[in-house]
Amino acid sequence: MHSSLLSEVCRCSWVDLTKPDYIAYHDQEWGVPLFNDNQLFECLTLEAAQAGLSWYTVLKKRENYRAAFANFDPAKVALFDDIQVAALLENPGIIRNRLKIAATINNAARFLEVQQEFGSFSTYQWRFVKGSVQVNSIKCAADYRVTSPESDAMSKDLKRRGFKFIGSTIIYAYMQACGMVNDHHDNCFRKTAVARSSSC
Repeated sequence: MHSSLLSEVCRCSWVDLTKPDYIAYHDQEWGVPLFNDNQLFECLTLEAAQAGLSWYTVLKKRENYRAAFANFDPAKVALFDDIQVAALLENPGIIRNRLKIAATINNAARFLEVQQEFGSFSTYQWRFVKGSVQVNSIKCAADYRVTSPESDAMSKDLKRRGFKFIGSTIIYAYMQACGMVNDHHDNCFRKTAVARSSSC
């Protein structure tokens, strides 16, 4: 798409129009409801990796994360051993934070436990919004929230189950990313497009 056309389309104000990959993420992925467990594990892992950093820092490394973490197959990641952890700590393509790497491996095991209990992680998580996408009215930057009662509840339950790096702020960002919440700006061209794909 030509840059002139990009600038004419109304998008959420947080999108950096100088970064084509950021634009593509907003236009094609952010807020689209996800139900595939491997995609959800990817989303949960990357949101946890973002803690203390910008989302774009993580987005730029996503393909490296996919290669490093077995294409986000939780059954494989849960089996990572000390040798694989050492390799990850030397991998410049990901965020080399020992606690976050350990949390990813731990969360993979906990993810499998949730799948075992509920049949899928998707079934588990969508319960927190009663199976329906929550659509918020966003008219200005002040309307964006960082937590919600639903993210509080999901975060609390995940912590009870042993997940790490899943505070309410991280979980709310996760809910936005995987479409449990539609927080596109009211004037954003993706607001209604995402709504049309919101069939649980």
